[in-house]
Order: sequence, then structure tokens, then C-alpha cells
Amino acid sequence: MAWTSVSTRNETLPISRGGWLDALRFIVAALIILHHFQGAGPIALAESVHPMFERSGFLLTNFFLIDSGYVLMRVYGAALGRGALSPGNFVLKRLLRVWPAHLIMGLALVAMVVLGTAAGAPPRNPEWFQWDQLPAQLALVQAFGIPGGLGWNAPTWSISALIGCYLAFPWVLRGLTRLGPWSILALGLGGYLLANQLCWALLDYPVYQMPLRYGFFRALPLFVLGMALAGFAQKVWIDPRLARWAGIGAAVALFVIQLVDKQALASLACIAVIILAAGAIPTPRPSKWVEKAAQVSFSMFITNEVVRIAWFGVANVAIARFDLPVAAQWGLWGLGIVAAVAFAFAFHFGIDNPIQTRIRAWLKARSPRPVRLGGPVISLEG
Repeated sequence: MAWTSVSTRNETLPISRGGWLDALRFIVAALIILHHFQGAGPIALAESVHPMFERSGFLLTNFFLIDSGYVLMRVYGAALGRGALSPGNFVLKRLLRVWPAHLIMGLALVAMVVLGTAAGAPPRNPEWFQWDQLPAQLALVQAFGIPGGLGWNAPTWSISALIGCYLAFPWVLRGLTRLGPWSILALGLGGYLLANQLCWALLDYPVYQMPLRYGFFRALPLFVLGMALAGFAQKVWIDPRLARWAGIGAAVALFVIQLVDKQALASLACIAVIILAAGAIPTPRPSKWVEKAAQVSFSMFITNEVVRIAWFGVANVAIARFDLPVAAQWGLWGLGIVAAVAFAFAFHFGIDNPIQTRIRAWLKARSPRPVRLGGPVISLEG
């Protein structure tokens, strides 16, 4: 395909709902649920099927963080750049998007533990429900070196880390907007490689193995890489045919790589290509089904660990009491995944979306003048 398939002379596509970016959102959320549930069956999938079911956690987290930077850059970058949206209001919007749902699920988990213990059914692994770990997690500060945050709804460390990324977003944006598209891309890629090399030199492990209590330092290079991909995509037109083939090729390569080994840097390159390709493919007929599924992805992320704990707390008692055969145990495991997805849909439409509707109305009322931000945010966190 000719070099003219990548050009700065053509107008780039705006991102839209109901297309490949939304589809990626839902797919990644579903795979995160599978990863969190993989060890809860009669035999862990990492042992009975393939090790990639265990090591996919870092990969999906990387995807989540890069995608967040990419979409927020494309949705809010222009408004922040021209002063139509203040940094303070941007951070407030993002905090109010993630914290209410997180707090509800955190308190629900506390209620489960307290009521279960009172009823004579305490957690089977009490070390994951230590009370001194809870305050930092509920406040979403566990990714900044503040003691606490282990156990409970543990995957929310990445939401905590993203709050730091939200705070950094306006400052990173200011630097990126002064550069040309290829310089932006080089800065994003180079910044991640530099962070990774520094971790190896100073700590003797890669950046993606940074302890969760320092999750912000793990997340920021990936988030900035996503912003850089978006800055590139906003200035460089990519032929949709090239984008489709590149996206398919990168997805196949990513799968094959995971069959062989983790290969973190190669996997990261594939993720970057997939996200770039998804943003460059037009959506002439947006799918309402895909859009609705994508809207539930944040609820899938924030609720699945709580559902897993509740479901298998009951299932394990039933398995032991009735001496259920392995086939029935696998049936309960599969139903648990279905329950996690179903609960996420119910939580989104029954709780999270109504709360966000009220928050959006309040934010609009307090704003001195309405600001159109170019469309709804379609990253995993909302």
C-alpha cells in the first residue's frame, strides 16, 4: 500500500460511538472478567488450558491505560487546549465519573464481609479483607505510595492511578500540542521505553511490574503513550483500508505472541497499532448494541471482583456441602461469569447511569456557559 495511505494533508476522522473503539472497550472489559475468574474454577485455566490466562492481566491493564489516554485526549484535548474547559473542571468531571460507583461497590463489599461474619460465614481468606487496608482504597489513593489498598476490590488500584493521570493530563497536553505528529509519536514511545529502562536500571524489574502501591508510576507512561497516539491520530490521516489490515494483523500477532510468551514490549506495540487502527476506521452505520455494551464496560470493571467474591463465597459452600462433581463445579464457574456480566448491566442502568445523569445536570448548572466537548467519553472508565 502506498505511503500516501498515511498523510497529513487529509482531514482525520473524529471518534464516534458504536464503532471499533466501543467494541474494543467491551471486549477488554469481558476479558478482564475472564482473567479475574480464571483461577476460581476446579482447576485454574492457566494450568488446565494455557498460561496466558494468568499473564493476560498485565496486558489488559496496559490496554485499559493506553486506551484511556487515547480517548480522553481526543475528546477533551481540544477543549482544554483552547481554554473552553479548565483543568480543574476536567479533573472534577473525571473524579465524579469514577468515585461514586467505586464507593458504592466498596461499601457493598464491606457490608458483605460484616454480615457474612455475623452469620457465621466469614471470608475464607481473611488476609484479603484487613480493615487497615480499606481507607486508602475507598479514597482511591492506594496507587500513590500511601499504605493500604491490598485486597478488598483490589483491581481499583488502576482507577486510583488514573486519578494521578487526570491531574497530569493538562500539563502533558500543553507539551504535546507544541509538537508535530511524528514528534508526538516518538515522544510517547520513547517516554515509555525510557521509563521501562529506568525501572530495570534502578529496581531490576520492568515498569509493568511496579508494585501496585506505586501504580501511578506504572500507569503514567502508558497513559501518556495513549495521549501521544491520539495526538498523532488527530494530525495524520490513515487510509481506512490500511487501518483495517493493520488492526487485524496486530490482533493476530498479539494473540500469537501470548501463546508463546509475555513479550511485554512486542505486545505493547501491537496494542498501540490496534488502538490507532480502531480510531482510524470510519463508522458509517454506528451500532446501538455496541454502544450500549461499551457503556456498561466501566460497570463491568468496577463490579466484577465484588461479584466474584460473593458468587464463589456461596458456590464453594455449596460444592463442599453437596459434594458436587467437577462438571457441576465448572457449570457454577460459567454461571459466575454470566452473573458478573448481568450484574454489571443491572448496576449500570439501575444505579450508575442515573447517578451520572444527576451529576451531569449539576455540572451543567454550575458551569458559567455550556461547553461542547466534541462527544461523549468512550474510554473504559466512562
